Amino acid sequence: MSATLQLAKDLIARRSLTPRDEGCLTLIGARLEALGFGLERTHCGGVDNLWARRGNCGPIVCFAGHTDVVPTGPLDQWDSDPFAPAVRDGILYGRGAADMKGSLAAFVTSIEKFVAKHPGHAGSIALLLTSDEEGAAVDGTVRVVEALQARGERLDYCIVGEPTSVAATGDTIKNGRRGSLSGALTVKGVQGHIAYPHLTRNPIHLSAPAIAEMAATMWDQGNEYFPPTTWQISNIHGGTGAANIVPGTVGIEFNFRFSTASTVDSLKAKVHAILDRHGLNYELAWMLAAKPYLTARGDLVDAASAAVKQVTGIEAVLSTSGGTSDGRFIAGICPQVIELGPLNATIHKINECVAVADLDVLSEVYFLTLEKLLTGSDP
Repeated sequence: MSATLQLAKDLIARRSLTPRDEGCLTLIGARLEALGFGLERTHCGGVDNLWARRGNCGPIVCFAGHTDVVPTGPLDQWDSDPFAPAVRDGILYGRGAADMKGSLAAFVTSIEKFVAKHPGHAGSIALLLTSDEEGAAVDGTVRVVEALQARGERLDYCIVGEPTSVAATGDTIKNGRRGSLSGALTVKGVQGHIAYPHLTRNPIHLSAPAIAEMAATMWDQGNEYFPPTTWQISNIHGGTGAANIVPGTVGIEFNFRFSTASTVDSLKAKVHAILDRHGLNYELAWMLAAKPYLTARGDLVDAASAAVKQVTGIEAVLSTSGGTSDGRFIAGICPQVIELGPLNATIHKINECVAVADLDVLSEVYFLTLEKLLTGSDP
């Protein structure tokens, strides 16, 4: 059994349902401390965080991830206990195997190999780990980033171990993510009897042309790395439940997934302009969940891509697809952030799994990326 597989199994065996850590950080911290890492543990709002660093100068290469996992779903649908890691036909099964305890294990073993080979390496290696990524994501990575910002500590490179691969481990590197901006719109009308429409103002009817215009709007063209920004309605609530009443209000919830080709302010301005042009009486509350971030081709992307090529023979593609990740917080203190991890085909599913061989592939990719960034050697 490889060291990466053994550590992955040890982590999966801990029932770290978000936001609980259940000792995962203690296990990882002990391995890092033995390598000379300084550890900073914090506990905030029921969330456990770890900032670990080896070295006191730049550049700083950081690995980031989370120990928490999503609920299992119906246990009777799993082929084995999701917290009793099992290997069958070369596949490791268990909750968190792919998202993302396999990556955490690969982080640790890649660092152990690197430190053994380069004990006096230049720069610094760091890990930023939390138990609050799958949940509210309020007291986890964002709190560690705030603490680092407060003392002027910035990162140079960060690899987030999210499961990014599609058909083979290493085939996809996420070099950015779209932003997420939501709106809660209330359009006001005049309630009344449905048989006397001249005495009412139906807010559903009034808002329909504005909705149609927003649905047809091209918010931006995207760019080399991002597709065009999208706007979607998630919920509409109107009416009293009675069949003979014109409602007084209608609530419309919508969301932008937006690229770096737009800004929060530009999207807000365009929405208000449409609503105002249609003469609506409305209230609109905004919520920004994530700003977009992008890492163009450069040191980190090139190092990771070369490592993938050497280990797997695959030419990794760059992608900004998918939802949000904790990379959105780290990008505020790190100019180069990527996500690179195992296959994402089974994440959050029944019988979540990862190929045993892919764990060692991932560890070697991380190791070679470290070598390139901190020693200058070509993978």
